[in-house]
Amino acid sequence: MNATMNTAPAHDHRRLGRELDLFDTDPLMGAGLPYWLPAGAAVRHALEEYIRETERRAGYRHVYSPVLGKRELYEISGHWDHYRDDMFPPMDLGGEQVVLRPSLCPHHALIYRSRPHSHHELPLRIAELGGMYRSERSGVLGGLTRVRAIQLNDAHIFCTLDQVADEARAALDLIRRAYADLGIRAARYRLSLPGEGGKYVADPAMWRRASALLTEALDGSGVAYEAVGGEAAFYGPKIDVQIADRAGREATLSTVQVDLHQPRRFDLSYVGPDGARHRPVMVHRAVIGSVERAVAHLIEEHGGAFPAWLAPVQLVVLPVSEGELPHAEGLVRRCLERGLRAELAGPAQGTLGARIRAARHVPYQAVIGSREAPADLVALRLRDGRRPAPLPAAEAVARIAAVVAERGGELWPAA
Repeated sequence: MNATMNTAPAHDHRRLGRELDLFDTDPLMGAGLPYWLPAGAAVRHALEEYIRETERRAGYRHVYSPVLGKRELYEISGHWDHYRDDMFPPMDLGGEQVVLRPSLCPHHALIYRSRPHSHHELPLRIAELGGMYRSERSGVLGGLTRVRAIQLNDAHIFCTLDQVADEARAALDLIRRAYADLGIRAARYRLSLPGEGGKYVADPAMWRRASALLTEALDGSGVAYEAVGGEAAFYGPKIDVQIADRAGREATLSTVQVDLHQPRRFDLSYVGPDGARHRPVMVHRAVIGSVERAVAHLIEEHGGAFPAWLAPVQLVVLPVSEGELPHAEGLVRRCLERGLRAELAGPAQGTLGARIRAARHVPYQAVIGSREAPADLVALRLRDGRRPAPLPAAEAVARIAAVVAERGGELWPAA
């Protein structure tokens, strides 16, 4: 661990991430390219499962698309002209140039374009947890918050003009529900508008219309917001949901964007009720943004003590002596069969007190001693210090599984 890590505050996700074996880096992989250790991968997997299921329930259909695309694709989308400095250089391949994608939206535009569409199908919501790559400068890279390989919770809604405000409001509602489930607080909502210069697509009428649609969505959602120039995407305005770390530093986690530019560039269309060809609007939205930044924030927000449903290990089983090992192993198997993430910490790993201290971030500790084993009981210790009365093992597992399934912040159901 370098000097920066040694001096990092106790809540810093870089320090906690390494102390809890969540993620790490290696010079041979490169700066801004962290890898996930098993515990971190478990958190990430739980988060991805949650967001996919949340989106599915909200009417999204999931796709997969490649992380490479021809340079021509990004010339059409406008990324090559307006975003080239943040992209990795093209690679020559069979007489063509391919690029690691900086965004998923061009791929989703092609997926939409691959089939004819009627107004009856709209809004069409396409979602993907997909990889993208940005050539960030070395000086701004850090932990999971600024990386070069990003796993983005992205989605694109293809809809009619009169559906845009409702779809944007629904996306904001989805973001608020996810924040409540994850224990995330929004610092503020920002309407990000274009600034001066050649960074943005030159089409004033398009910008006015798209900005008006997002303003309508924000006003209809009832959230307080402020308009800020110079923070828009190059192709359209966006709503940025800002979060703040313990030091008060802000970052954008979630976004909702209105895009009138790419549907035109890709010549997207649908057949309207009049039988004529019409142009859809593309609403971009990311509920939790990048998985990397979301996990970094969750590590800091919870100090490494994740809600039970997100915790890398949800239950650690602690036999007091070797004599209770068979019962402890059986309890671990029972938990795994119920879909819980459980581990055994046996006497070979130290005294009972040392094992309890080592598992201080685990939501549930199940102690099995000479009294519990013969009766198939479990003496639970909760992370918050509570100790419920000993329970039959099957009941203890069922209660923990129910708490995890609820995805709430409480560790134990009220009596």
